[in-house]
Amino acid sequence: MRGTEGDFELRAPLGGANSEGDYELTAPRDASAAQGDCALARPAPTAALPAEAPATDAPVDDRPTEPVDAVGQAPGEPVTDRPEPPHVSDSTSTPPYGVPGPWAPAPPVQHPTTAPPPPPAHGTTPVTRGTVASGPPMDQDLPASHGSPTPAPPKTPPPVPSSAPAPESPFPPSVPHTSTPWQNYDPWAPVAAPLQQTGAAVDTPRRRTRRVLLAGALLLALVAGGVGGVVGAYLERHGGGGDVVELPQAAEEPRGRAPDSVAGIAARALPSVVTLHVSGAEESGTGTGFVLDDRGHILTNNHVVEPAGTDGEISVTFHSGDAAKATVVGRDSGYDLAVVEVRDVRGLKPMTLGNSDNVQVGDPVVAIGAPFDLEGTVTSGIISAKERPITAGGESGGGTDVSYVDALQTDAPINPGNSGGPLLDSRARVVGINSAIRSADDGSGSGTGQAGSIGLGFAIPVNQAKRVAEELINTGRATHPVIGVTLDMDYTGDGARVGTKSSDGGPAVTEGGPGDRAGLEAGDVITEVDGRRIHSGDELIVKTRAHRPGDRLELTLQRDGREKNVSLVLGSSDGA
Repeated sequence: MRGTEGDFELRAPLGGANSEGDYELTAPRDASAAQGDCALARPAPTAALPAEAPATDAPVDDRPTEPVDAVGQAPGEPVTDRPEPPHVSDSTSTPPYGVPGPWAPAPPVQHPTTAPPPPPAHGTTPVTRGTVASGPPMDQDLPASHGSPTPAPPKTPPPVPSSAPAPESPFPPSVPHTSTPWQNYDPWAPVAAPLQQTGAAVDTPRRRTRRVLLAGALLLALVAGGVGGVVGAYLERHGGGGDVVELPQAAEEPRGRAPDSVAGIAARALPSVVTLHVSGAEESGTGTGFVLDDRGHILTNNHVVEPAGTDGEISVTFHSGDAAKATVVGRDSGYDLAVVEVRDVRGLKPMTLGNSDNVQVGDPVVAIGAPFDLEGTVTSGIISAKERPITAGGESGGGTDVSYVDALQTDAPINPGNSGGPLLDSRARVVGINSAIRSADDGSGSGTGQAGSIGLGFAIPVNQAKRVAEELINTGRATHPVIGVTLDMDYTGDGARVGTKSSDGGPAVTEGGPGDRAGLEAGDVITEVDGRRIHSGDELIVKTRAHRPGDRLELTLQRDGREKNVSLVLGSSDGA
């Protein structure tokens, strides 16, 4: 319907349901209409503009307009005689679009190419939409009437060039115009969801809480898995039953031992000890030896290598497990010593030789060997006695294989297979070569049984072994010190008696020999050597072989019931 006063056009609200308020007041569509002819709509909130608001060169709204007549009436409408209201001077510089009042229109604004989005209503999250030019809302952005649904935006026809001049901007050209959110505020706008045009989800408190809970669940799963693994391993090792018996046990200790302990001695000596496997045409055997030097010389007993003969085979096995073939360098049955040699073997560790003269009864000793082919066996004991005269061998029947030893006695267990092995002092130095044992009768009377140790073992003193080994390496033979007499081995009295003739029927005292030069005669009974009492011919031989050729001996003898002392220098003979 039309107003009764003035040239205004009053339109009904867009919803059609509200009869009060909500009118739209539009500017004249023709630039020539400076006053009047304005449409009245619901009042729009206007924001106070700053006194010196900057002006912006906003583009002119060139949307097509409907032609109007001189009185602001659309074509086809009946002309109504409407007097023009008098113009009232506005002291607040309100543009002359009508009389100021409660329904006065807001100042004209620029229309940019892209309309800015409406500001959010109270209590809503701002909507991020990127960069938007400032300006008033377009027709499709106008808010709906209060209490009415929002109509669909009309299709905007393409812009048509207009010859009408663009409305003059109310802002000075020197002041840029900045659109404020309050110019486009719409309290009735629907609440928009918090979105981002970048495509990434907004980090809301609920999403952050969900991530924290997920991270906590993963951490809890890892901890539970680790605990479960430890518990499972423990149950697997100790059993998962209810009543599990776990016995107390000592904790692990350092592997090192004191150097003078049995373990410390064995650790240092074992790398120098070897096991010999000997095989010949008629028999074979096992024995022990030890390394003398880095050239491959190994010392052992004569009766160990004797089964090989001249065409047998000797194999040497080292502590590391490596094996090598060996050949005999020299051997002597009288001393029961032999030297074999291995070639092309590197990394040999020679055994340190001690001094048997320094040994005292009761000193601790360690024996190493291969009893009954159990290589690397370590036993320990003490020195039970010194200068114990023993004879060994004699199985050949001729007596040529008998050995005479002024031995060290020990209670360290020595068994068949220990022969040739070292007897060590507390500093892992060789003081003797294990050679013989005294065993109890097995009761069979056959004498063929091989008994074990009963704590009576005998070793060749290292001082004697050293001299013999040097001679065997250097010359292949060992020399024997001799007195130059033939002894009566059937004499049962106390002492060693000189025989009446030699084994070949000659004189018992060798002409020109050491005994002849000292004044010995057939039938003399020798009772002491260097002040030590002897009781048999074997003991005299043992005491003699404990010296070197050229050594001087002091003898005490009985002749025709009288005691006499003589001195002689030992001669030499080649051993067999």
